[in-house]
Amino acid sequence: MHVLGSMTDMNLLCGNLSALSLMFKHGKREDILPYAVLILNRLSANNLISHDNMVIRKYNIKVVQRLGLTFLKPKVAAWRYTRGTRSLADSLAKNGTTASDCNVKSVELDEEDYDIPEEIETVIELLLNGLRDKDTVVRWSAAKGVGRITSRLPRELADDVVGSVLEMFTHMELDSAWHGGCLALAELGRRGLLLPQRLSEVVPVVLKALIYDERRGNFSVGAHVRDAACYVCWSFARAYDPAELKPYVDNIARALVVVTVFDREVNCRMAAAAAFQENVGRQGQFPHGIDILTTADYYTVGSKTNSFLYLSVYIAQFEEYTTALIDHLITIKLHHWDRAIRELTALALHNLTFCAPSYMAEKILPGIVPLVTNMDLSTRHGAILAASEVLYALALEAKKQQRPLEDFISVDTQQKLMAIPVILLEAKLLRGLGGELMSQALSSLIEKASLAQLPLSVIDAWMSFTDDCLHHVEIDVRSKAISALPAFFEQNLEMENERNADYRSRIIKSYITELRSSSEITRMGYALALGAMPKFMLTGCLNLVLGALINAVAITDASLKWAEGRRDAIHALSSVCKTVGIDPLTASSDCSLSPELVAQVYDCLFRAMRDYTLDSRGDVGAWVREAAMIALKEITLLVIETAPELITPQICEMMMCSVVQQAAEKIDRTRVIAGKTFTALLCADRPEVPHIPYRKELLQIFSRQECSVLNWTAPSEVFPPISKLLYFPTYTYSVLLGLCVSIGGLTESLVKHSSHSLFSYLSEVSSDREALRHFCNNFLKIFRDYQRDSRVTLPLLKMFDQLLINGSLTTIATDEEINFFPEVVALCKIEIRQCSDPQKLMASSDVFSDLLQFDGEVRQKSLSHLMIFLCHKYPRVRTSTANKLYEALLTYEGIVDDDTLETVMNIISEAQWVEDVSVVRPIRNQLCKLMGIPVPMPAAKR
Repeated sequence: MHVLGSMTDMNLLCGNLSALSLMFKHGKREDILPYAVLILNRLSANNLISHDNMVIRKYNIKVVQRLGLTFLKPKVAAWRYTRGTRSLADSLAKNGTTASDCNVKSVELDEEDYDIPEEIETVIELLLNGLRDKDTVVRWSAAKGVGRITSRLPRELADDVVGSVLEMFTHMELDSAWHGGCLALAELGRRGLLLPQRLSEVVPVVLKALIYDERRGNFSVGAHVRDAACYVCWSFARAYDPAELKPYVDNIARALVVVTVFDREVNCRMAAAAAFQENVGRQGQFPHGIDILTTADYYTVGSKTNSFLYLSVYIAQFEEYTTALIDHLITIKLHHWDRAIRELTALALHNLTFCAPSYMAEKILPGIVPLVTNMDLSTRHGAILAASEVLYALALEAKKQQRPLEDFISVDTQQKLMAIPVILLEAKLLRGLGGELMSQALSSLIEKASLAQLPLSVIDAWMSFTDDCLHHVEIDVRSKAISALPAFFEQNLEMENERNADYRSRIIKSYITELRSSSEITRMGYALALGAMPKFMLTGCLNLVLGALINAVAITDASLKWAEGRRDAIHALSSVCKTVGIDPLTASSDCSLSPELVAQVYDCLFRAMRDYTLDSRGDVGAWVREAAMIALKEITLLVIETAPELITPQICEMMMCSVVQQAAEKIDRTRVIAGKTFTALLCADRPEVPHIPYRKELLQIFSRQECSVLNWTAPSEVFPPISKLLYFPTYTYSVLLGLCVSIGGLTESLVKHSSHSLFSYLSEVSSDREALRHFCNNFLKIFRDYQRDSRVTLPLLKMFDQLLINGSLTTIATDEEINFFPEVVALCKIEIRQCSDPQKLMASSDVFSDLLQFDGEVRQKSLSHLMIFLCHKYPRVRTSTANKLYEALLTYEGIVDDDTLETVMNIISEAQWVEDVSVVRPIRNQLCKLMGIPVPMPAAKR
């Protein structure tokens, strides 16, 4: 053991400790007892309990407990508590005995008087210190050691050990001590070493551990303590006779139920559910245990939302648990550091109010109101949310019982609730740190108070606060304020009088003015606020509101990048249309949608469907297009129910084509929305959308049954049916436009399945000249319409390259009625003129190389462009062009005379095309002479 004192190598130290542990575990007591004191002294001297290495501390605890067991004689304490027997028959035979019959065994006959070595005190002290260790494995090992040592001690000394463990449960101790103490109590109880006389001290400690949660800044510790406390309850269920636990059953049951449904951590909820189930099965005294177990079992508590909002309500129907659940939410969860828990707490209190309305009205709500000005942000936030939800629930209960609200909530409490905004504003608690949370909570209070129909005396203050929220940079603050507006307006401004009419007019004009703000955030907030207006607020101002929203959707130089503002304006436009409805009999109305307004709305949405705004985040215009598609579906379904004649053939064709284009494009999220919109419009039958082109044929491709299982995010499932729309002339342009963006994309699966679908279509129509001409004409039309628009032309060139490689358009080369390939060459020439995008230049180089397979003018012009690329300023363009030209010479015949072919290919392969242009130009000129092509001349500088 001398080496142990000077040891520095951790691996060697771990090995020695492990070996010692095993020797003292399996060796004979009389052989190893002489060395026990020496080893214990050496371990104490080295202070391994404080070592940085967790493994060393764990092995140290193992050796210490084995030393303790060596000091004590190997015997089972006769005084330990036992329940039942090993034999089931014996247990059943003793069914009539009392608890005292199976209690503490007689000590006089079995327990021998012998001296306890002094070293045991050192061993127990080290094990108790191990219970405070920062690592769980060390604490667990120490807990088992405490149980083993205690089982060999006399009753008095063992009781002292239990007392020492109980002393660890103080506020001065860290969470590790609470956790280790719980593990030790569970071990002691499991081994029958925790006598029933101690339960009066132990149970209160365990109940505190079940709700232990120590806050550390923006997080807390204590989940492991609560989990260990559940283990203690589980072990008690197995250790004690029901008669012993009977005085504590109600408290333990309530505590376990609270943890089961309201703990933040899923492992704690499951542990509590398992402990509850064990107690119900073994103790049989838990109130309504079987009923609760059938609903709140180990698996149903896995969802936090389900536990808080539904399981708690089921359990609260049993009066033994009702107040315990409510009190726990108020005293613990209302102040919780996690915002999500506070929000769930408020919703749970709302649901629980119907189980105990009197208790909530008389004790809980009056106690919550003073907390709204608490210094702690979490408490203020939780109190306002809870007050608003309880207030609304009590209002619903009063309405259900047909009683006035004053029967539940006193006038004084109502006045205090309504004064909360003024108090918070005067105390400046809506600004600075936590102002965002408080603003959201106050918006919730405004909404719930309005729904509860509380009379408001400070409308101006509430409106001022709402306006501040609509300007806020955080979307959650704006969303909460917007959701509160409808109820607020209906409660305070719906009554027809001069004052309310003036208020409504001022609000609408103010919101429309803010919709023209130079701030995108302000536009977003006020657009959605206009969309949330109830119908009576829009009456008389509908034309102004719709005109302002339509203007907000339009793209201007100032709002070019404001895709989110346009998206929210479209959402608001759709909401307003659904709110006011349609009046087809009135040519011009300021109360509902007239035919003229319907046409304006559709025109606005069709323009939004062409929004492809790009910024650093990517294709942000997709948000606008998605909103437009959702609005098209909602408004169209609204129109066909009231005035289907307003859907003209032109409107329907533009709508279906624009949606089909999005369904064929590359963004999965957009494609899903487009697919759902397309199928909703196509499959609508009560009534059906009029004038859908080829509706019967489309229903054969997209039947209701197939649409219900079609995964629009999977390219392998979407593109085969979408490509079939190419057969219908109305949809060919839109589908091809969408396919070209997908085929020219970057995602492998997207390119693979979209291109395969297009190749399959072209293969099927290869013998149909008219279909091929129609396809080629649409291809050229897309190229012309989007000339020099890289978003379309770059993937278009990539798609055309694949079509040429695949040979899908070979048969069209001999068609004299359509001058397809020369047109493509001319359009490519325009596209790359003064182009500085290497990707587009290389894509056009690929196209020119593939066009060399066609003889005549197309080949000569393509070769000329390739020669120009061989001297381009970008080395990567020169290298790519040389490689593609070399491949074309190998693949296609007749490009160069056979006599000079080998020379040309050798020059191309041996030249260093990454060299300076002045070096490669003579090589390029030599190639031109060998291939019989005029040497390109540099354009004269202007």
